Order: sequence, then structure tokens, then C-alpha cells
Amino acid sequence: MSGRRPLRGLLAGVLVAALSGCVVVSSGPSDRSRPAPPGGLGRMNDSSATADPGDVVTRALRDVERFWQGAYPGISDGAAFTPIRGGYHPYTRSEPPPACGGQQAQYQPNAFYCPDGDFIAWDAETLIPQLYGDFGPLLVGFVMAHEYGHAIQARLRATDQPTVVLEQQADCFAGAWTADVLAGRSAAFTGVTPAQLDNTVAGMLLLRDEPGTAAQNPQAHGNAFDRIRALQDGVEKGVTLCAGYRADNVPVTEVPFTSRQEAATGGDLPYAEAVNALSEDAQAYWQRVYPQLTGRPWEQLRVQAFSSGAAPACPTPAASAGGSAFYCPDGDFVAFDNEQLGQQLYQRIGDNAVGMLLGDLFARAVQDRRGAETQDRAGQLAVDCFAGSWTNDLLTREPASGIRLSPGDLDEAVAALLAFGRAGGRQEASAFERIASYRGGVLKGLPSCT
Repeated sequence: MSGRRPLRGLLAGVLVAALSGCVVVSSGPSDRSRPAPPGGLGRMNDSSATADPGDVVTRALRDVERFWQGAYPGISDGAAFTPIRGGYHPYTRSEPPPACGGQQAQYQPNAFYCPDGDFIAWDAETLIPQLYGDFGPLLVGFVMAHEYGHAIQARLRATDQPTVVLEQQADCFAGAWTADVLAGRSAAFTGVTPAQLDNTVAGMLLLRDEPGTAAQNPQAHGNAFDRIRALQDGVEKGVTLCAGYRADNVPVTEVPFTSRQEAATGGDLPYAEAVNALSEDAQAYWQRVYPQLTGRPWEQLRVQAFSSGAAPACPTPAASAGGSAFYCPDGDFVAFDNEQLGQQLYQRIGDNAVGMLLGDLFARAVQDRRGAETQDRAGQLAVDCFAGSWTNDLLTREPASGIRLSPGDLDEAVAALLAFGRAGGRQEASAFERIASYRGGVLKGLPSCT
């Protein structure tokens, strides 16, 4: 970045990895390490929320096998599906997992597929109970479907790709299974709601790489932005697309820190500086591209941070984040609660969560100024895409062209969207849909939003 430090990453966590095809868990002492789920626990065949997590795993694996029984021939030139032969192995500290490929068994809070023994093992003491308790059974099912995805790769003999590609392909395969569940074809998982799907997306923030991990790292699984993209690929487009994942066609945004100073500080910007720098950058971006969108010049947009309980008057606000932020068409300004929203986003998620907030507000102004709706489902998704187009500009600009994103910032945006998506409980577009629309703007730029 020229003249400014880059934005901060999401979680200062510890990367936990073991064996082949494992789940990665980032954790840390701060609130940022535990993103709150956006809704209640999911439902598994009408069982209660206090069901045994081990039973959830068993039934999920059976359901994933059911799915692949039908789906596998379509990507294997008609070859029949062969279920895992080496069994399923829960483990604990006192009863470690089976040895895999000559590696001595040891306890780690993980789940993994072992190609040598053709088995799946998982931590039944810490990992699965934590994921189930925090995010519900659908995330537990997704983790098992991800590990089974590695077994599918082994059966297809399609393992000659970088680890980050293989891991995201397994996420995509798990997303295809999730789509089958959402379509009502699962007898194990029933009545899955958009809020429960958002729970699974929120849980993936816990399963992403630590910010600063390079995509070329042999243990890399992907940041949350990329892993959620892979999940959504599977949900939206199915196993055929997933089977075609290769290093030359999977968009990987995971990057390492660019200097020791950036790694040591996380590229931290003070809150007030982040608000000012991001507001100025969003202003400059829309000043440049708004005429391309509408044929009219961009008028300066006033940004106002207010104290809690002292919001500026606005007869018909286009609200965001449960009403704590809004664009006011009558006064043509944007405003947000400085203490209860802006600083909370900064402290609990990171400074690009503030960027996501400002991106949302500027995009609402764009929508309204061009005479389009901001509050219905289509309008909300357009707002998210426009916000993503600004992120695309931050990602693709030359290093000396102002502020830029650093490792973890896309994950911060995803975390913020999850927070916005569950605020107030009346959002027509789910966080899952909003992230997909934001992703389109991030990866394809402004043309994808029109």
C-alpha cells in the first residue's frame, strides 16, 4: 500500500492440521475466534437440539453415502460407487485415532480421511461437540461430507492437485450434498431453514486457514471467502462442476503477508483512521465508476457517525444492520451508530468489517440514486454486489494506488455480512444469498452487478 498500512486480518488463530484431508480449525483467545451463529440449531430427522453429536455424525455419514450412491456414476464414467472400506473412527485424548500411512496416531481436534486405510476419523471429544453446540447438526454433516469428498477424490484418482484445490473441491462436494439435503431428499436432515444454512456458513469462519497462510502452503485449505465460495459452487451447480476443479480454474484469493511488519501487526489501522480511509476510498471509487453505470456524475456522499440514541433525522431511511446504519434519500447522506455498530464491528471482527459496512451504505446510495429499490430481496442483493465491486477494485489495483486488502480482509467482510444478515430477523435475502452476491462483485467486478 502507498502511504497507508493494509487492513487487518480476521482472527489471530492457531492453525491445527493433521494427516490427509483434514479439517482445519482456527481458534484464539479473543471474541473474534468464535463467530456467533446467525440462528438456532438445525433439525435432524425431528430430533431435539440436545441430540448426541456422535449420533449426528453416524447418521450424516450414512446420508452422505446415500447421496454418493446416486451421484458418483455421473462423474466416474458410469463406474459404481464403493463405500469406505476402512470404517469410521471417533477418537478422544485417551483413545487416539488409528495410524495413517505410517504416521503415529496422536490426538488433535480434527477430522480427516486416511487414503491408505480408506477410513474417516474425527475428534469426538472436542471438535464435533463444539461445532454441533455452536452451529448445529448441518455443519457437522458438512464436515463429514467434506471428508467423504476426499474419499471420492481417491476413488476418482484425482489427487494430483495443490492441497488448497483438493480441500476446496471437497468443500464443493460437500456443498453438492447440502443441495441434496435442501431439496428434501435426505431422510436424516429435514426442514433445513435459511437460518440453519447460515449457521453452516458461519461455522466455516472457524474452519478457515489462519490469515497470512499462502495458497501454496502444503497444508493450506483456503480462507473462509474461498471455502464458502466452494460450498456455494456445490450447492448451486452440483458435483459435475466440483469434479472439474483444477489449479487453473479455481479462483484462490488466499495470499501471504507481504512483509514482516505486516505479519507482526496484522496490518492494523486505528479505528478512526480506518473509517476515514475507507470512506475516502469508497467515495473515490464511485466518483470514478458511477458515470459508467448511469451516465451521470457522482455527487459527494456525506458520511455521518452518530452516538447511540442520537441518530440524525431521516423520514424514510434505507436501513442496514438492523437499523443501526442507513442511507437517507431525503438528505442524501449515510449514517451509522459509532459505538454500538462501527466500533463493535472493528473490535469483534476487524477493520474490513467496517469496510463492509461502508461498502453497503455507499451501495445503497448508488441504488437509490439510480432509481432502484434497496430494501426488497433483489435490491439487497444488488447492494451486496455493488459493495463487492468496490472490494474487487481494492483487490486488483496496483500496489501504489491507495489502500488495499491484506490477508483476512475478505473473511472479515463475510463475517460482517453474516452479522448484517441476521440483524433484526426480517431480512428477505439470507446471509448465504448475500455472500454469494457479494462474491460475484468481488470476483467479476461492477459489470456482474448490472
